[in-house]
Amino acid sequence: QGQLVESGGGLVQPGGSLRLSCAASRLTFKLFAMSWYRQAPGMQRDFVASIDSAMFTNYADPVKGRFTISRDNAKNTAYLQMNSLNAEDTAVYYCNVNPPRRDLWGQGTQVTVSS
Repeated sequence: QGQLVESGGGLVQPGGSLRLSCAASRLTFKLFAMSWYRQAPGMQRDFVASIDSAMFTNYADPVKGRFTISRDNAKNTAYLQMNSLNAEDTAVYYCNVNPPRRDLWGQGTQVTVSS
């Protein structure tokens, strides 16, 4: 059974940047489209960005122009570069394949944007 582990979250000031990582194991990573999702307190989990096996990307409107999703198939890792962060980006960030699989949801990584 595959596993995805998110890392790279933290506390950052408004306008700052973070890069999240999603490390995959026991998964034929290069064959899967990967996505990032986020869940703010009391809110549903929302789609953030995706990248398919051909490197085509897609972004939710709130993050377009600020976030960049990428992947390194040699390292079985997906990334989310987040720039110009604001308070509305505060959430737990999760990665999963696209479409998401219930068995691959991990613990996520907390991103807090605050001064």
